[in-house]
Amino acid sequence: MRIVFMGTPHFSLPALEKIHARHEIVAVYTQPDRPVGRGLEMKFSVVKERARALGLEVRQPEKLTAPGEYEKLAELRPDVIVVVAYGQILRQNVLDLPKVGCINIHSSLLPRWRGAAPIHHAVLAGDTVSGVTTMKMVRELDAGDIYEQIETKIGPRETVGSLHDRLSLLGGDLILTTIDGLAGGTLRGIQQDVTKVTIAHKLTKEMEGLDPSASAVELDRKVRALNPWPGTSFVLVLGEKTERIKVRQTEFHTTLASHPGRLEERAGMLIFGTAQGALEIVKLQPEGKKEMDASQFLNGLRGRGISLPLQVRSS
Repeated sequence: MRIVFMGTPHFSLPALEKIHARHEIVAVYTQPDRPVGRGLEMKFSVVKERARALGLEVRQPEKLTAPGEYEKLAELRPDVIVVVAYGQILRQNVLDLPKVGCINIHSSLLPRWRGAAPIHHAVLAGDTVSGVTTMKMVRELDAGDIYEQIETKIGPRETVGSLHDRLSLLGGDLILTTIDGLAGGTLRGIQQDVTKVTIAHKLTKEMEGLDPSASAVELDRKVRALNPWPGTSFVLVLGEKTERIKVRQTEFHTTLASHPGRLEERAGMLIFGTAQGALEIVKLQPEGKKEMDASQFLNGLRGRGISLPLQVRSS
């Protein structure tokens, strides 16, 4: 099988490696190198790094729609194009190019969580199960026929990072059986049930704030879903001054009463008051400082002559 692989972030790596072990990858497409950091040092994707190590040809067009790019792709005569978080929308001429088809690995159990951030939204919504889908690529976002799916449970303390890594590995396994099934003519796509579609909207910086009017359970999910980006935080009110505090790790207590909008100390615990239950802050990061645990933060307040309780707000 002649395969063109398109992917950019870490999520793509297991699929790249497992396909390479079984099939001929004629080219790897990934996003162009980008300047990052204060020094604007050029950085390339992890997929480029791994593809080079495997001795594969790497291509990095700014846009696949640029003049001559389709023709270069067509010269590869791919049987299959595999797309895993590539970062560019494919036009119909590209979707129609491979003999077997264009296959996408999507990190949800479609039709649930179509869109840009399915893993984050699964944790944010309190889903108890997630999974990976291989599907036929069409012009409409994540709307193609489903080829195969594999499920995994979402643990009660699951973070977006741990779920991401597990789904990435599952996707690498699933793409192999999908390719084999399509090539052998034993696999047919199943149309998605549009009545069950949910959308995983793109994450924004505005999602960061922890709102005391929500429940402790909801806020704990938010912390586990949105770290490291956009992160979660609250604003600590110190008289006429305020300080933004990043929240890195929490625990929720459904039977512990609290005062919404108030930061308190209870038996050595740092408690963020919510509308239902109490949110214990385990690890946090004051603006401009390093990450610390709750006891270090409390000692720091005492050293500044500040005592709890204090008022908090989401922004």
